[in-house]
Formats: sequence, structure tokens, C-alpha cells
Amino acid sequence: MHIHILGICGTFMGGLAVLAKQAGHKVTGCDANVYPPMSTQLEAQGISLIQGFGPEQVDLQPDLFVIGNVVSRGNPLMEAILNRGLPYMSGPEWMGNHILRDKWVLAVAGTHGKTTTSAMLAWILEYAGYAPGFLIGGVPLNFGISARLSGVEVGTQADAKVSKSQDSIFFVIEADEYDTAFFDKRSKFVHYHAKTAILNNLEYDHADIFPDLSAIETQFHHLVRTVPGIGRLLVNAREAALERVMERGCWSEQEGFGVAAGQPGWGMQSHDDGSFDITFEVQLQGTVHWSLTGEHNRMNALAAIAAARHVGVPPAVAIEALGKFENVKRRMELRGTVNDIAVYDDFAHHPTAITTTVAGLRKKIGAARILAVLEPRSNTMKLGTMKDALPASLAEADLVFGFGAKGSGQDGDKNALGWDLAQALSPLGNKAQAFDDLAALVAAVKQAARPGDQVLVMSNGGFGGVHQKLLDALA
Repeated sequence: MHIHILGICGTFMGGLAVLAKQAGHKVTGCDANVYPPMSTQLEAQGISLIQGFGPEQVDLQPDLFVIGNVVSRGNPLMEAILNRGLPYMSGPEWMGNHILRDKWVLAVAGTHGKTTTSAMLAWILEYAGYAPGFLIGGVPLNFGISARLSGVEVGTQADAKVSKSQDSIFFVIEADEYDTAFFDKRSKFVHYHAKTAILNNLEYDHADIFPDLSAIETQFHHLVRTVPGIGRLLVNAREAALERVMERGCWSEQEGFGVAAGQPGWGMQSHDDGSFDITFEVQLQGTVHWSLTGEHNRMNALAAIAAARHVGVPPAVAIEALGKFENVKRRMELRGTVNDIAVYDDFAHHPTAITTTVAGLRKKIGAARILAVLEPRSNTMKLGTMKDALPASLAEADLVFGFGAKGSGQDGDKNALGWDLAQALSPLGNKAQAFDDLAALVAAVKQAARPGDQVLVMSNGGFGGVHQKLLDALA
């Protein structure tokens, strides 16, 4: 089959393209922004890319057009497809029908931690010899790639056990609640037909498509409805929103994680050295020793261990695997240290994620100064829905440098904030500054930084390559 993918350079659609190519399909694609690193990664797979959405691309005559959710009505290529009555399908639907149909799907859903938890779970299964396939919205450092088919060997895994099968039925997927396509407003995850599903957490996000938290809870219950009776739901026991979701009905096995001491389900006890004990049904299963920080990562680990047990991985093996877990790119990734000043890159962009990221770094470094550099660029942040929560989320930082120009947020100005960043950060007083010029921000960080400082850069985008700019300036 020849598929032509519209919006191929997105994280999900790019991963889909790689999987389709590995499955033997001819793959081509287009996007408005065809540039490295995604363009070079796809071209290395033999996938031809076209800049833009010109209607002449219908002349490629693929068997099917696969549509990403970046595409909307008015897109010239999409209009040509509709006018000619050509076959098309959303990316998640194609994924469900052509890649996941005969797989035991382990899906990781939640407002936060989907990428990290998916990476943990895929690595646990790999370590245990299950050779899983996966599609993850980031690059797990244990694998070096974001997507592969089940049983496809990647590099050498010296730490892995002997593979049980090179045609594994297991597939780990990051299950996003964002809508599927302009013609399918259900969340992506309903297309995956998970047998094992993690509900990691749930709070309000995606203000551009969801009016309130209740609307997202409804979508999560749609996911619950798709899990078969022989399946299992691993549910964060600390989340009131997820409790409400489960009260709407559950037809599958259910286990809670993050339970209070002495309660049934999956629990944990943290130690000062960063390690933590894992318990199941009040019985000690072992202790995780690793270098990751933060309560959020310990909860991610607990969920991954619980999900792996559903497919037969003993908790002791999962705990051992996590001791060798190398995290995901852009998750508290140390980009470099110059003159005893460390620069980290992190994907945090929601106030809750910012809070846990800063808190995790604070616990790791103690009294050293944290210089937080933030770009609020998600659709939700640009709308200003979460702006009032920013000061509290950054309270543990010693200095804050925000980046974002005020604007309408409309077409032609879509990267600008629809609100005043300086005003939003004003409750932090003199320790916060806002910039609309990247060079000025870098200069301010350089002037403020001193040996021993930890510069924490947080954004869900490229942030204009600010990480390297900071390292160069600090050197």
C-alpha cells in the first residue's frame, strides 16, 4: 500500500510513518515545516517529503491519504482530496487498523508523564525479553528511537535478557487525549483498543479543544469503555478526576497505584537517597535504585511496573530494569556544564509539570540556585488559561526568566501570547523577568548566573535553540 501522510513531521505522524515503512508500505508525506531533525530522520528511512500542502500532490495517486490533526478544512491539499472523493483516514485510525490490530496494546494515558511512563514500560518489556514494539512521543535513551515495530532489533541491548520472540505481540503506545482529526473529534486513544491501560493522572489541559475538565473525563471514560473484560486498568489512586471517571462504569480488571500505606494496590515508600520501595497488596516487591528525581517519576515507575505485571513481568524484574533506565530526551536532560553552571532541558509546560520538575531538581541539588527559563508555548498556555498558576509553579526557583511576546494569538501572530507574561509573573517580584527577545534573555541569564547555578530550561518546543545559546554565552 502507498500512503501519503499529511502533517508527517509531527511527533506522532512521524513515528507512524516509520512504522508504516517498517511494515512494508510505501510512504510519502508532506508538512508545512519540513526541516531537521524530523526531516532527516524520515529521509534516512527512505521516506520522500514534500514542503507544503499543494493540491497537486493528489497526482501521486496513493492508495490512501493519512491525515494528521494539524490539517483543517481550507487546507488546499485536503480540499482537493475531498473534492475528488479520494480515500482518506486519520493517523490514529490507520494505526489502530494496520499496526495494532493483532497486538496486545499497552496504552499510557494521562495529562502528564505519558512519554516517560511509556518509555519506562517499553524498556521493562525489552529488558524482560518481550521485544515490544512502541510509539512514544519522545526519544527513550535506552532505544535511541521513538518508534519501532514489535520484534525489530535496534542496536545492541547488552543488558537485556534473551528474547522470547522476535515477533512479539506486545506494543506500547503513548495514548494522547487530544482530538483525532478535523473530521473525528474523539480522543486519539479510542482507536488503539488497549488491553492494558494506564490512567496516569488527569487535570484540565488542552483549553483550545476542551471547555472544562468534565469534557476530558468523558473522553477518558470512552477509553475505559474500549478496554476488554480480560484487560486491566492501572489507575492513579490519588486523582479525584480519575475516581470520577471510574465511577461512570468499568468492565475490566482494575488496580490502583499510589495507594496509601496499608491499602490494597500498588504503593511506594521513598528514601532520602532517591531510592524507593515498591509494595503490592502491602507486600514488599523490591527497591528501585536510579538517578531520576521527583515524586512524579516515582509514580510513573509504579504505573509501569504494574502494567508490566499484567503481561507477566515479575515486579522484581521490572524493578531491576528501572535501575538501568536512562530516561527520555528533553526530560531533565543535562545539555552541558560550563564554568560550573549546568544547563538542563525539560519538556515541562503545564504548571503542574513545572512544579514537579522544579521540585525534583531542588531535592537533587539542595541549596544551589535554580535559574528557571520558561517558554509558555502550548496552545493552552498561549490562551492564558493557566497563566495565573505560573507564579506558584515557579516558587521554588531562585530566578525566573520568561520568554513570550504579547499578541493576538490569531493567524499570522499564532506564536504570540494572548496575555502579558510580565504581568502574570509579577507576583514573583524582582526574581522574575519577562522577555520578548531571545538574545536579551540569554544576556540576562549570563549576567545573573554564577558558578554552582542550575539553569533549568522548560518548553515543549525548540525554544529557538536557547540551550546551546546559553552554553555558548556562559562559556
